[in-house]
Amino acid sequence: MPDPGKNSTEKSGPRQPYFLAAPDEVEVLATDRVEESGAPRGILSDAWRQLRRNPIFLVAAVMIVVVVLMVVWPGLFTDQDPRYCHGDFSMDPRGPGHPFGFDKQGCDVFARTIHGARASVLTGLGATAMFLLIGGTLGALAGFYGGLLDSVVSRIAEIFFAIPLMLAAIVIMQLLDQRTIWTVIVILAVFTWPQAARITRSAVIESKNSEYVTAAKALGVSRIRVLIRHVLPNSAGPLIVVTTIWLGVFIVTEATLSYLGVGLPRTVVSWGSDIDTNQQQLRGGSPILFYPATALALTVLSFILLGDALRDALDPKARKR
Repeated sequence: MPDPGKNSTEKSGPRQPYFLAAPDEVEVLATDRVEESGAPRGILSDAWRQLRRNPIFLVAAVMIVVVVLMVVWPGLFTDQDPRYCHGDFSMDPRGPGHPFGFDKQGCDVFARTIHGARASVLTGLGATAMFLLIGGTLGALAGFYGGLLDSVVSRIAEIFFAIPLMLAAIVIMQLLDQRTIWTVIVILAVFTWPQAARITRSAVIESKNSEYVTAAKALGVSRIRVLIRHVLPNSAGPLIVVTTIWLGVFIVTEATLSYLGVGLPRTVVSWGSDIDTNQQQLRGGSPILFYPATALALTVLSFILLGDALRDALDPKARKR
């Protein structure tokens, strides 16, 4: 038996004795210490930390910044008027100050490519904002309150799901005498809001059963406040991802409608109308069609890459560690 006078404490069981050392005899090793790392990171800060290390996000961000500059300050890229056309310059090759040459009407192709970003991107942004407002609001209310409201919203959404976006847009645009950017925005948003509603509804249903929502209700917080302050912020991840992807879809859809002649009027400089105008020159070997087409493709690609990067950062199941 150990000496009871030593600095140790003995506790014996029915069969096997064991000893507990006194606290002053225990040496704390470096591996036993817990390093303080500051305040815990939230979902957004953790996502931003991962995005900064993602090369796909960095490439997409640079491309989007260039497109935004083209929309807001086209004068940074060219000082030519995209609507000024002169017949003497018809199909002239590239030259100083005109890197893309001139089209058949004698318009500067580079200037029209730069200024064409404004109509296409603004249409996409407007349609995305309305898509998010209508679909996000209805989906959040249906998922949180459920019952009759959920049934009504779901049945209406199923009706719109059965209508192809492009077909509906072509038919309605042909029936209108005057077409503006707002006309295209409304049509695109009306026939796509069920996509946002379905995703928001699923995310809200998953979040409203969480423990923090139960705790907020137990503290007497009103249901609408629980929805706005607790459920929606924790359900925004999937909606942010799908919004970036649909922004690219809306830009492509506007360009397609303009290419078919049922989108924006010809007086508006846009990539779709320029692609339609320059397609005849492609048979003659002129590459001017590829300039607005390449700008459109790179813009859509940048938003798709951004959506993929956001999905990896905001979705815990898809994160790459």
